[in-house]
Amino acid sequence: MEHHIKDLSLAEKGRLRIEWAAKDMPVLNLIREEFEREKPLQGLRIGACLHVTTETANLMLTLKAGGAQLALCASNPLSTQDDVAASLVKDFGIPVFAVRGEDRDTYYAHIKAVLDTHPHITMDDGADLISTLHAERPEQAAEVMGGTEETTTGVIRLRAMARDGALKYPVIAVNDALTKHLFDNRYGTGQSTIDGILRATNRLLAGSIFVVAGYGWCGRGLALRARGMGARVIVTEVDPLKALEAVMDGFEVMPMEEAAERGDFFCTVTGDMAVIRKEHFLRMKDGAIVANSGHFNVEIDLEGLAEISREKRRIREHVEEYTLVNGRRIYVLAEGRLVNLAAAEGHPSAVMDMSFANQALCCAYLARHARELENKVYGVPQEIDRRVAQLKLSAMGIRIDRLTPEQEKYLSSWEMGT
Repeated sequence: MEHHIKDLSLAEKGRLRIEWAAKDMPVLNLIREEFEREKPLQGLRIGACLHVTTETANLMLTLKAGGAQLALCASNPLSTQDDVAASLVKDFGIPVFAVRGEDRDTYYAHIKAVLDTHPHITMDDGADLISTLHAERPEQAAEVMGGTEETTTGVIRLRAMARDGALKYPVIAVNDALTKHLFDNRYGTGQSTIDGILRATNRLLAGSIFVVAGYGWCGRGLALRARGMGARVIVTEVDPLKALEAVMDGFEVMPMEEAAERGDFFCTVTGDMAVIRKEHFLRMKDGAIVANSGHFNVEIDLEGLAEISREKRRIREHVEEYTLVNGRRIYVLAEGRLVNLAAAEGHPSAVMDMSFANQALCCAYLARHARELENKVYGVPQEIDRRVAQLKLSAMGIRIDRLTPEQEKYLSSWEMGT
């Protein structure tokens, strides 16, 4: 199977959108020029399981410029932009296996199609590619020099595998780069989640009560943006340190069972399962809107919701109405999947510029250093993180100070304990 997409005739529209995104990705464009000259990925096959969006397309073009052979599938059935997939295949000759709305069997068939290319490097957004390889094709792991992982959820899965001694090759946690999670998770998720909720519902946030489940970097960004839109924000947490931080940031903090009775909007961003459950739905007011912006569609207990509902219908394109046994109605957005990608276009290109710059540079790092690494999860090398930040500042026309020789000597004396 050379590719599997919806419709090649969509390619022209996709190419224009890829070009539009590239205008706001200056760091990745600079890296692409460098890769074109130096070919650090020459002869390598890269298999990627990522959201098939305009920003991802620009990452693929950068890796191809570096000499890599590519195969791409979707990391979420509802995040694929079919016109972008068509352009990658038709205009750039990159095999893509992704169709928006694909069912579970097709989703995993696409992952296996990417594995059929026998990649030397894997790129994941949620760890489904590497998990499938380990579970179903463990012998193929010997062909892989290393991988990268983009999400908090995926990094948690991979670290658990490493602790159990099950991880068969080294993986770089791109998610943990400061230029990724401080910006992508906070500013990207914050803006794109609000965008998805508004596109799906066309409801007014100002004056409403907006409940954010989880106060990690994604939750921080979402709470900040919801407050900026005029909502009164409640945070639910299980971590006392994060809960305390939310309080100090000026948000109300309480258990979900209490927040359930007050919220107009609910959004989960925890990376865990069953964050909003039957007992919470039964407490919600009539018309409550529930969404998820965590990677997998398990944060909202949809099976439990169905059990306490007497009717379900689709009332808008991305809105399903559940009528509960108590007569109240709950509105679930985007089937409980990533609302920012299912109902909108995902993170702004300017944010993904940094995330995908890390991805590209980490691939080049693996090409040089994979043989020196153990089968563990590694952080992004600091020199890569700092280079991405410096390139982004330069692209924004911002200059910063440098230490004088005397300052460097002073600081180094403290580091050496003198």
